[in-house]
Amino acid sequence: MRILVVEDDHALAEVLAEGLRDQGMAVDLAHDGLTAAAKLDLTAHDVVVLDRDLPGLHGDTLCHMITERPERPMVLMLTAASTPGDRVSGLTLGADDYLAKPFHFPELILRIQALARRKPHARPRTLHAAGIELDPLRRTAVRDGRQLQLSVKEFAVLEALLRASPGFLSAEALLEQVWDENADPFTNTVTVTVGRLRRKLGSPAVIVTTPGIGYRIS
Repeated sequence: MRILVVEDDHALAEVLAEGLRDQGMAVDLAHDGLTAAAKLDLTAHDVVVLDRDLPGLHGDTLCHMITERPERPMVLMLTAASTPGDRVSGLTLGADDYLAKPFHFPELILRIQALARRKPHARPRTLHAAGIELDPLRRTAVRDGRQLQLSVKEFAVLEALLRASPGFLSAEALLEQVWDENADPFTNTVTVTVGRLRRKLGSPAVIVTTPGIGYRIS
């Protein structure tokens, strides 16, 4: 799941990003509306966590722009404007959900997951291939009845490969989907993570590597 957090409070934005990444989400950050609009043009996101009072381009304007897109992300307004009138106006602009600050982080996680499920053409809840069953919402993965104990990144890599199956994903595509925009494109972190994942999946091996093309679930 890829999230765009649009929040002009840099400290809060970093806290949000860190917490969401701990849940296995890929998170991009924007601290103003214009930067957010540019990132939305470059990358497909599942959910946008959007502050209203933004510099450069107001959050209300950005929300309206998002709703005009043919294949748009879901929008969760996260703002200090918390009166019933504020909620109504935010939802009228096209926001899919509205959460007032201060908020409880577990509630934010649940709301983001609920929005991702409601997104048009939502992905199937449970993924199956090669004896593997993965549930992204419950954060569980099983192979041939054996529970897999995976790190956040191992789980996210397996989810990405299962979604792409039977096709390939390049190392660059995995880096973008799982590690978001802050990832170092020259790192070997994908190779290392796939190696650990292979060991945890056990025999027979199900992740195939084709040099110059990428990885896939066989």
